[in-house]
Amino acid sequence: MKQVKPIPSAVPARHLLALAAATTFLLLAGCAVSPAYEVPAAAAPQTFKEAAGWQPAAPADALERGPWWTLFGDAQLNQLADSIDISNQNVAEAVASYEQARALVREQRASLFPSVNLTGSGARSGGGGEQQTNNNFKAAIGASWEPDIWGRLRAGVTGADASAAASAADLAAARLSAQGELATNYFSLRQSDAQIALLNATIAGYKRVFDITSNRFNSGIAAKSDLLQAQTQLANAQIDLSSQTRARAQLEHAIAILLGRAPSDFSLAVAPWTLTVPQVPLGVPSTLLQRRPDIAAAERRVAVANEQIGIARSAYYPSLNLTGSYGSGASKVGDLLNASSSLWSLGVSAAQTLFNAGATTASVDAAKAGHEAAVARYRQTVLAAFGAVEDQLSATRALAEQLALRQQASSAADQVEQQMLNRYNAGQVGYTDVVTAQVTALSARRSLVQAQVDRQTTAVALIQSLGGGWQAP
Repeated sequence: MKQVKPIPSAVPARHLLALAAATTFLLLAGCAVSPAYEVPAAAAPQTFKEAAGWQPAAPADALERGPWWTLFGDAQLNQLADSIDISNQNVAEAVASYEQARALVREQRASLFPSVNLTGSGARSGGGGEQQTNNNFKAAIGASWEPDIWGRLRAGVTGADASAAASAADLAAARLSAQGELATNYFSLRQSDAQIALLNATIAGYKRVFDITSNRFNSGIAAKSDLLQAQTQLANAQIDLSSQTRARAQLEHAIAILLGRAPSDFSLAVAPWTLTVPQVPLGVPSTLLQRRPDIAAAERRVAVANEQIGIARSAYYPSLNLTGSYGSGASKVGDLLNASSSLWSLGVSAAQTLFNAGATTASVDAAKAGHEAAVARYRQTVLAAFGAVEDQLSATRALAEQLALRQQASSAADQVEQQMLNRYNAGQVGYTDVVTAQVTALSARRSLVQAQVDRQTTAVALIQSLGGGWQAP
């Protein structure tokens, strides 16, 4: 068997010094290829147009009070909202996406460091006749490293960090969306409870009127048309009750799905409706930009697109790779540890694309266009955010005014209904006047209930538009 020629067991110091000097020179000569990142300018007015005349809450009320939904003072809503993070599947998906983004950050950071591997092999060879059988065993430990001379790897890490931050903002947005939808559905369900109670009371009243009309008809005082009108009025109210019962069931099912539960395993009992509408303090627009999760996510994706430009630009420059290994080879396993069988190597390689028909330039142009698109999406998100706040402020003010008027209209309609019923019993008016008064009174009562829930759901929408919750500066 051919003997392995002995070589020094240690790498000569001059070789290591030369390699270290070359590496240091290359690293110092490196430069970042990504453009310097700046948050894109976006429209940020100093005040909200629809906030004119808005009365902000007192300083003590502006302090953060924990979860924003507690400001509505409903214990049942608090209990339901607290379980959103645990059970909602959309939030669970956003959590998983965030964890995936964090793992990608760790993967990108690992590329900045050398990779080390251990290899080993064994072979036995021979032939017919008098040929000698040979054994060949090898063991080596090697390392390779790509110095980040042009900043391509650092751009990848920075982009992954920004992408993880965007995923965190997406998680916050998913959580806020689920919480807002839950609160809106919950208040709508309580409105259905109020409507059902109102219709039950109305139906009971209509039944009494129907009995009175029936007695008057049997006595020959009232016409049959009066009896038919009373019957029609009662049937229509019962139909409305059936529709409202169906709407409540659908809202209950929607709440169950938001909580990650099967509708058949979930129910909400009828409970008193808390009509609290919190007074929302307004922050300046710059505060809104910092707080809304969708704006934060859009801004972080601009940063990701910015780093993609640097990654594309790095293809213009040569790539460098350093390798090194140390091991041994012998005909016997026991001889692998002998100094005479040791083997080592150091290497450096470089590669540069000389011609690719403009593919690199096209890649850079595509990355720049992607960055411009991300900037446009960010600015559009900002504009939509301010528009949403303005819409909800306008709705809040209008609904507050409407509620007082709805209360007046409902009270007046109730009085007219009673007066018409009394006059009908006295034979002073026809039954058509009673029906008209009853329809008007029921419509006014139901409109009042609708105005009450609209104020609460608009407050939820305004809080969502402001990014969810608030605190004093």
